Amino acid sequence: MTAAYTLQECAEFLGAELKGDPACKISGLNTLQDAMAGDIAFLSNKAYLKLLSSSNASAVILEPRFAEQYPGNALILENPYVGYARITAWFDNGPKSPEGIHPSAIIADSATVSSDVSIGPCAVISDGVTIEAGVVVGAGTFIGEHSSIGRDTWISANVSIYHGISIGEKVTIHAGAVLGADGFGFANDGGQWIKIHQLGGVEVGDRVEIGACTTIDRGALGNTVIEDGVILDNHVQIAHNVRIGENTAMAAYAGIAGSTTIGKNCIFAGQAGAVGHVTICDNVHAMARTALSKSIHKPGSYSSGLLMYETAKWRKNAARFGQLDDMARRLKVLEKKQT
Repeated sequence: MTAAYTLQECAEFLGAELKGDPACKISGLNTLQDAMAGDIAFLSNKAYLKLLSSSNASAVILEPRFAEQYPGNALILENPYVGYARITAWFDNGPKSPEGIHPSAIIADSATVSSDVSIGPCAVISDGVTIEAGVVVGAGTFIGEHSSIGRDTWISANVSIYHGISIGEKVTIHAGAVLGADGFGFANDGGQWIKIHQLGGVEVGDRVEIGACTTIDRGALGNTVIEDGVILDNHVQIAHNVRIGENTAMAAYAGIAGSTTIGKNCIFAGQAGAVGHVTICDNVHAMARTALSKSIHKPGSYSSGLLMYETAKWRKNAARFGQLDDMARRLKVLEKKQT
């Protein structure tokens, strides 16, 4: 049965100013375009302002500057997108994990597992593992020796957590993620690669989200560290001995090479990355496909690569890059002649 809330309850939950009928019933969340009676919608991008007047939503979450333009029920917030994000929790329709341990799960005798957990079919919990209260471990997930999982952490199906991995509280790990695989460490001996055994681990802080098929390698010496509040999208690669600061976000296919330190509150857009052994300060925004090739000590937005053009023009512009050095040298010669 779908839960319903009054608009007054929604306003109190979000700390929003209420305009309209406080008794209006809200039973769903939708876009301005697709909302029906009983739904609450939101407007956070003025590009969608044209849809506001025709929306069938029972209420809309709005900024103060748009509230006067809308005659219907509204919740007024400075940041409607945050309000939308918070209220999605009320309408989460994902299946609830049953409490208890599935009979097919394999749990080592030396593991310490709280009584109020959910461990799915065919999960494997190895020797010396500690699992605290409220943890969910999905079907087919493997947790290696002497790893620890903090309270209220949710681990989806088919996640691989190697040995000696520490995961904090209220962490979310999506399907197919791998934590603690060996870093890409090899020494070349006359053309032959000699493996450097990875002796460290991985530390994941509290309230971290790790996307599907994302990989976080263990440290070679010391640990790879993901600090509190970090969010990693699907298919992100974090190499050995990387440290990622609090509340940093990385979109899909971002990649960080080994022994790099990323500051707090950074944003890496899709396919952005950093080379190894550099330091990136707090509040750096790497735009899509940006390669951070050296340390950055000044906060701000950084970009690299060619922008999109029609293919013929792009090829001409790309060819010009190969001519820049020769052009610069000839320009210097001309400048000297003029002086």
